[in-house]
Amino acid sequence: DRLKSFIFHEAPKPLENFEFQDQLGNTKSLSDWKGKLVLLNLWATWCGPCREEMPSLDNLKKFYAKEPFDVVAISMDRSGLSKPRKFYDEERLKHLDLYIDQTTKLMFKLKAVGLPATILIDKEGREIGRLAGPAQWDSDLAIDMIKKELKK
Repeated sequence: DRLKSFIFHEAPKPLENFEFQDQLGNTKSLSDWKGKLVLLNLWATWCGPCREEMPSLDNLKKFYAKEPFDVVAISMDRSGLSKPRKFYDEERLKHLDLYIDQTTKLMFKLKAVGLPATILIDKEGREIGRLAGPAQWDSDLAIDMIKKELKK
């Protein structure tokens, strides 16, 4: 399982607040999730491994729907929301909200080396770990990892 490659930091790393848009064009920022554990995922419709992992991210969000946890998947599609929205419809993604950063500046700000890139952010808004590349986010390993972090 690729999740075994997930890197936890020895101590949480501060993250600069950053902004992106929701599906209505409203500006969102990391601070909107303060008090929640966040699995932040950067992806794009043109990225095959990203497309493969999205249903498992949707399932993970559903699994922890009643917890102070959220999966925030941010599309890096430069052409806008039409392709990501179509992809959500085709894959029947019902739990993930649609977010976008058409500038793709977020990849550089978060030092993502490629897509998909997933960052686990604690309730204080600090990075506690990350994974470069795809994973099966609804696996027992992923569910246990989130459960352990929610208890902190």
